Formats: sequence, C-alpha cells, structure tokens
Amino acid sequence: MPINKKKIDNIFIIFLISHLFIWTLVPSITNQNLPLDTIEALAWGSNLDWGFNKHPPMSAVLVEIFYQIFGANDWAYYLLSQLCVVFSFFIIWKLSKDFFDDNILSLLSVLLLEGIYFFNYTTPEFNVYVTELPFWSLSIFFCWKALRTNFVRHWILFGSFAAFGVLSHYLFFYLLLSLSLLFLNYLIKKETNFKLFISLIPFIIILLPHFLWLIENDFVTVFYGLHRTGGNEKIILDHISHPLIFIGKQAGILIPFFLMISFLVKKFKVNFYLKDDKMLFLIVISFLPIALVFLTSLIMGVKIRTMWMTPFYLFFGITAIYILKSQINLDKLKKFNITFLILFFLSPATYAFVSISQTDKRTDYPGKEEAQKAKNFYSNQTKVMGDLSFVKGNEWDAGNISYHLEVRPKWIYNPGSIFLCNKNLECIKYK
Repeated sequence: MPINKKKIDNIFIIFLISHLFIWTLVPSITNQNLPLDTIEALAWGSNLDWGFNKHPPMSAVLVEIFYQIFGANDWAYYLLSQLCVVFSFFIIWKLSKDFFDDNILSLLSVLLLEGIYFFNYTTPEFNVYVTELPFWSLSIFFCWKALRTNFVRHWILFGSFAAFGVLSHYLFFYLLLSLSLLFLNYLIKKETNFKLFISLIPFIIILLPHFLWLIENDFVTVFYGLHRTGGNEKIILDHISHPLIFIGKQAGILIPFFLMISFLVKKFKVNFYLKDDKMLFLIVISFLPIALVFLTSLIMGVKIRTMWMTPFYLFFGITAIYILKSQINLDKLKKFNITFLILFFLSPATYAFVSISQTDKRTDYPGKEEAQKAKNFYSNQTKVMGDLSFVKGNEWDAGNISYHLEVRPKWIYNPGSIFLCNKNLECIKYK
C-alpha cells in the first residue's frame, strides 16, 4: 500500500529531530570535555581573524556565534554540529524533489546517509569538515537551480555559498573544480550562458579579505595543509601506497551504506546515461571530487586523511537511488527499515560505550579544573597586572583555559610554553 506524501514528510521530520536530539544528547552526557577540534575552533573564535595557523575562519565564526548565545555549555557545540548535519539533510531532501516523482525515493536518499559514519559517529566533534556540510549542500543546491533556471539570484547564491565553503576548508575547491568542468560542458553545448560568471562576483568579494590575510601571513594555512599530507617526505612507493590506502579506507567506510542499498534493489544493474542531465550532475558532484582527490594522491604521492572526506559523500544517497531507481524493490522496505534502525541506534550506543569505557581520550581531559588552576596561579603570582585578558599557547591547553573561564581570555597562538597576560600583553609564564 503506497504511503501518502504527508506521512512521508512527517517521517522525514521525525528522522531529523531524532538525529538532532540523539547526537546532541549522547556526547553531552558521556564526554567530560569538548573534543580537540571543537576547543580549537573556540580558541580561534575568542580572537577572530580572517584566518588562523591551521585553517580558514568559518568554523571559528560559527562557534563564536554560539558562544555569544550559549556561553561555555558543552551541549551547545554538539548541537551546532548536528544542526550542520540535519540542515544538510534537509537541503538534500529539497533537491531530491527535482530528481524523483515518488517521495519515498526522496526519503530513502536521505535515510541512506545514516549508513555513512561521517554523518553520525564522527559528528560530535565540531570541526572544519562539519562546517563544510551546509555550504557544500547549499552550493550544490543553488548550482543545480542556476543551471536549470539561469536566474541571476541563483548564480549569486551559488557563488556566495561556495565562498563560505572555501572559508570552511580548502578541500572545497575539489567540488568547485568538478563543477567548473560541468560548467565548461554546458558552455560548449550552449545549454547555459555567461550569466554563470556572475557567481564569481560574490565569490571573490567574500574571499578577498581571507586572501589578503594569507598574503600577510605567508600562506601559513596552505603550508599547514601540505604538511599534513606528508608531501615533503614522499618516496616513490607513496604514489602507489597512499592512493590504495585511500581507496581501501573509503570502501570500508561505505560498507554499511551498500548493505542498506542491497536491501532495496532486486539486483545491482548500473547504467550511466550521461546524456541525462540529472545523471550527469549527480555523477559530477558525487564521484568526480573523490576521483580528483584520488588522482592528487596518485600523482603527488600524498596521503589523504580519512576525515577530510566528510562532505564528499553528502549526495551519495540521492545519486545511488537515482542510478538504481529502476532496480529498487519497495516490497523489500521491511528489511531496509530494520537495517536502518539497527544502524541508527547502534552508532550512538557504540559512541556512548567507547566514551564511557575508554578513559584516555581528549574528551576525558579535566578542562574546567585546569582552567581554574591557571586562574588561581595568575591571581597568586601578581596583584598588579590586572585582569587576565589573554592566554598564549597551543589551541588545546590554552584553548581550554580560554573556554572554561568566565572572563574568557582571548587566545593567542604560541607554539611553546603557556603564558597568562593582562590587557597590555604583559605576561607571566604558566607552563
């Protein structure tokens, strides 16, 4: 018996709310301290700039907005992370309406994403990769709308969200490069016109302050990213081993995803009709960015860290459903539903178990206690320096001091010791 549209919409809303609630609650009650990357973003947010020693500024901007509203309440930053996730799910749901006549297929295209751990198990740690999610989804959404309508407002929105994506993480350029190849194809076929170049106006304007900051700071974030790839230490074998490791890890990550699909299809029979604009678009946004990352690893011999791929799989659900739609057997939904529910609850249960049973994690760090010790040290060492206004140090140790103290001293990067400073940057060494 077919499920009516209103019921499907209600199921989708329940799914979003459930995901948001569970993945905000579980880490809030099982972690003693915020994860490393979240503390890092909060440290940057305390002293906002157009860039930082590791990454562009968008993650810092978002956490700072939440800090100004909610203060030092850990649950708020778990909530922020999940808002990025469920908002992206919502955008995918909206886009799917242009690809499917049957609402149940739209629903399945989002539910399948629970089979990819980037969208559940790793999400409590708000970081630059989670920050990318809403901008990745919005860029693709308005890109599709712009290609279909050629409205100026859609091109402007695409360019704006693409810029915010780059300000989240530079790997966003892999998506933009893939879309650029698609645009070239459309221009050659004269299926769009030069209105698409309007998107460059907001893109350049939004990115310009960060680019100027990069120049002033010797492109520090770019060199940090290159260092993380191990690009300066590569050997010939790395050109083979790193891409193979990359493919192996990605395949492993997708096992639950493909398991869920197996319960939907009669048999796997894939047909790629590239003359189908919808098919071509989905292939470009889902597979081409990953292929370009693989080629980068192959050609340059660099390693690709697993977490970097977080946003790359956002549209895998809709792409898989569209490619396999003729093979989908809705009579098998019972098996799919059971598998989905197992994964939906097993993932947070596993997270909770690991969080409680393992006691040597960053999230077990006594951040509040350490911050209070620093405050007491500052108070006892000097009576004339005035209020604690700055803390110099690395993002983790100094960042925890900044986050957990009511006075919230601004964080300043220092690769060595930790210093506590007054408003005139007169400092005493703490550690």
